[in-house]
Amino acid sequence: MIAGRGRSKIRPPRRGIHGGEEIDFEQTWRVIASAFNEIHTKNASKLSYEELYRHAYRIVLKKKGEDLYKRVRDFEHDWLTTQVRLRIQDLLSPNLLMSSQAIGGTTANERRFAGEKFMKGLKEAYMDHHVCMGMLADVLMYMDRVYCQDTHRLSIYNSAMILFRDDILHAFSQDGDSVSVLDLLNRVILEQIRMERDGDVIDKHMIKDCVYMLEGLYEGQTDTAESRLYVASFEGSFLETSRGFYRAESELLLRESDAGAYCRHTRRRIVEEQDRCRSTLAESTTPKIEKVVEDELIKNRIQELIEMESGVRFMIDNDRMEELSLIYELNARVDPKKTELMRAMQKRVVEMGTEVNNAAIAASQAPPPSEGTDKGKGPALEKSLNQQTVAAIKWVEDVLQLKDKFDLIWKNAFSSDNALQTALTRSFADFINASSFPRSSEYISLFIDENMKKGIKGKTENEIDMVLEKAIVLLRYVQDKDLFERYYKKHLCRRLLMNKSISNDVEKQMISRMKIELGNNFTMKLEAMFKDMTISEELTSGYKGHVAQLGDADPKRIELAINVLTSMTWPLESMGGSGDEEGKTLKCIFPPAIDRIKRGFEKYYGEKHSGRQLTWLAAMGSADVRAVFPKVPGKDGMLKERRHELNVSTYGMVILLLFNEIPADVSLTFEEIQAQTNIPASDLVRNLQSLAVAPKTRILVKEPMSKDVKPTDRFSFNASFNGKFHRIKVGVVSNGNKVESDRERKETEKKNDDSRSFCVEAAIVRIMKQRKELSHQQLVAETLNQLAPQFKPEVTMIKKRVESLIEREYLERIENAKVDSYRYLA
Repeated sequence: MIAGRGRSKIRPPRRGIHGGEEIDFEQTWRVIASAFNEIHTKNASKLSYEELYRHAYRIVLKKKGEDLYKRVRDFEHDWLTTQVRLRIQDLLSPNLLMSSQAIGGTTANERRFAGEKFMKGLKEAYMDHHVCMGMLADVLMYMDRVYCQDTHRLSIYNSAMILFRDDILHAFSQDGDSVSVLDLLNRVILEQIRMERDGDVIDKHMIKDCVYMLEGLYEGQTDTAESRLYVASFEGSFLETSRGFYRAESELLLRESDAGAYCRHTRRRIVEEQDRCRSTLAESTTPKIEKVVEDELIKNRIQELIEMESGVRFMIDNDRMEELSLIYELNARVDPKKTELMRAMQKRVVEMGTEVNNAAIAASQAPPPSEGTDKGKGPALEKSLNQQTVAAIKWVEDVLQLKDKFDLIWKNAFSSDNALQTALTRSFADFINASSFPRSSEYISLFIDENMKKGIKGKTENEIDMVLEKAIVLLRYVQDKDLFERYYKKHLCRRLLMNKSISNDVEKQMISRMKIELGNNFTMKLEAMFKDMTISEELTSGYKGHVAQLGDADPKRIELAINVLTSMTWPLESMGGSGDEEGKTLKCIFPPAIDRIKRGFEKYYGEKHSGRQLTWLAAMGSADVRAVFPKVPGKDGMLKERRHELNVSTYGMVILLLFNEIPADVSLTFEEIQAQTNIPASDLVRNLQSLAVAPKTRILVKEPMSKDVKPTDRFSFNASFNGKFHRIKVGVVSNGNKVESDRERKETEKKNDDSRSFCVEAAIVRIMKQRKELSHQQLVAETLNQLAPQFKPEVTMIKKRVESLIEREYLERIENAKVDSYRYLA
């Protein structure tokens, strides 16, 4: 209506107005005042607005605008104080006043009805005043446009709205009462909102109308957003009472509710407040009340909420995805970094990971089950190692299961949040690389080895592929990747030489994945191992062709398959078993037939590769031996020979061929066998246990019969051996990949530390060559950073390597420097 007036064009009356005429102001005002009274009493249908406009026009034209302006204001003031205020005071029932003064004795329904009646009367008074002043403003339009603009007065409409504010809203509700009508209105609205929060039904439209009134009135003379009565008078009280309400509610919920219910209630409260601002209050309040709810129900309580008995730990352990998602959503509202949730998740990951570590340690250290009194140290050690291997594989499976669990939580509950993924990765790395659990590199390599071998039951190639991919993911967390490389080379060596791998293609795919994750330097030697295997196949084929060209058609000639390995590439020391140290000095004495073939290949190889030296490692080979046992009566009564093809180790073949040279009833002692073969004692013990102790492969007879092999034991050919199958595999005790014993572990760590020393020195030289001069602290920091992808060296190791380089004149100390510094010497 007012905006429409702004576009109207003011025209002077057509006739009857002459500049020189005098007017009777009092008589004209009585006519205008009478008309205004009719307008306020809703009896204006017979009034002539054109005539009233002429009267106001003539008064302003005769320079009486100030008198008219003052008379209109006085009229409105009298009307509001004598008529409207009395009607408002009649609405102030005892129930309403008691409610406002927080005195008991009234029910919620009584207070709600009294409040609604009061708001309805106040709303009607405002709307009547608003409509009437619109009509008066139309009559006094000329005064607004001429007099008010010239004198910089407020328009009569705005002035009348101020009067309504001062005479009605700021008026005391009762004589002698310090509570104004506006204060009472605010309290009524706040109480209605409190009722709605408690579950009662209220008249939202009525409150919205009162809010509309407060938004249309201003506290001062300027009409800025901050000076609206809604903001200046109501909104602050609303936010403060809401803060107290939600503070008390949060305390109650934490005492009586579980974390999941608390989260659901908090989300519902936020939605309720958003709806309340849209339908009942002003939308400009939405972000403010959201912050109040977030502060009281989330920000100030998030730590208590997360640490509740039913909090994040309980939710993780019981896969409560919906509740975890709610906590994530709520924490994200008050903290973009999700600090508390991130801390709780990291703590639980480390706790669960430490439990997995401790379970693996306990399983590996548990004593093997007792099987009898004749069990010696050897079998006990083997069973202990087998037990540790099972514990190692279970550790990786448990860690992978733990990772799957948290990956699912991260994806479904945390919306694949990048910051939380980084935190989870850091937590997994913390417990995998814990100082109390130094075997993670070995265990992961053993797990890959177990899945790479042939004969994995119950797993398809795709399933194995998925498991290996997860193992590569675990490898990302391993800090000492150089130690993992050492173990992986050892296990790969056994798989390739023992022909136990699923396939070379799968092995190469695995190495390709490692190259992507760890770089080309990591896989260089692994790829060289496959290259050696390919060259060895070509050598074997070439040697067979060479023998065929010699015209040797002896059907009893032994066939030879050779693997020629580069000593710097293959971890050959790991294949020697417990007799490794002896194996370096003792050379196995081969039977004449084998020795002849051996020398023939050495000559063939020497012609192709002059200057290379071959060292025969009998501990790594295997042989297929055709064995013929004495004739025994068959089912038809005929005597039949028993023929078996025995797959044994090279040492086993050498042992068995000894018994070809002696009568069947002659026995050999352990010491005699060792003297004739020169096989290291530990390897000899393991092979004799396989040939004479294992129930299904007793090719030899041991006297006395026991699980231990002693130097005085005697061995003879078992003529009565009867195997169920034609082809029999004689497995060597502890021939597979096992967890290292403590002694082996220390040896591996020592070799790895020696290797690291060279890496650290190389890194220091590279850095100093580029920087020329550097302080000690900077050198240590850059060295750690450069070696981080491989391993994390101890600072003491870096210091020792620096000292070594100074002694060898690669570096020198800078004298008189403020801090310890070094200079590179070209």
